[in-house]
Amino acid sequence: MQAVKMYTTAVCPYCIRAKQVLKAKGVAQIEEIRIDLDPAQRDHMMQITGRRTVPQIYVGDTHVGGCDDLMALDAKGGLVPLLQGA
Repeated sequence: MQAVKMYTTAVCPYCIRAKQVLKAKGVAQIEEIRIDLDPAQRDHMMQITGRRTVPQIYVGDTHVGGCDDLMALDAKGGLVPLLQGA
């Protein structure tokens, strides 16, 4: 299973939903980077993704995007193979 990293804030409903989707697919651990606690991490997230919104999700080295992107990838059947490293 690929490592999953997610840039989040404490009260983001999209972050919570994305975590639920990932856990339902068997992801046991998510590296969560709280940008509300560390402004430098927010700046870093914006530099590497070009986006300001959370969540920003990485599976391995692949930037999936936000919650809607994650759910669209899952609907197309692409999430599980990505998580498995295919």
